[in-house]
Amino acid sequence: MAVHDKCKLKFVKSKAKRNYRFIIFKIEDQEVVVEKLGSLDETYDDFTEYLPTNECRYAVYDFDFITDENCQKSKIFFIAWSPNTSKVRSKMVYASSKDRFKRDMDGIQVELQATDPSETSLDIIKGRAL
Repeated sequence: MAVHDKCKLKFVKSKAKRNYRFIIFKIEDQEVVVEKLGSLDETYDDFTEYLPTNECRYAVYDFDFITDENCQKSKIFFIAWSPNTSKVRSKMVYASSKDRFKRDMDGIQVELQATDPSETSLDIIKGRAL
């Protein structure tokens, strides 16, 4: 599975300049491509709304939070979205390509595998960030 150069460029740009809240990727014609760039003013709820209910996706989310010590922090999450309602073939393609794709996204701090919306709740993200 090839990873389009734009995927890497958008990720590196987002990591360095923090100009996207999230990036959603999809596999199209045997290649991972950028599907959606989330602006900084979009919320976590906006992000989850873009995840299709019956199709797999990869996503990177830049999560800002405040620690118990009152420090502002940020962590880059990699989310492998593979809903139970998606086609078996799609789940297999995304699962088998995930590690290759993640290697190209250097700087991911937390990985999350999700099969339904409850597994992408903000509480889970907060818990994994701390």
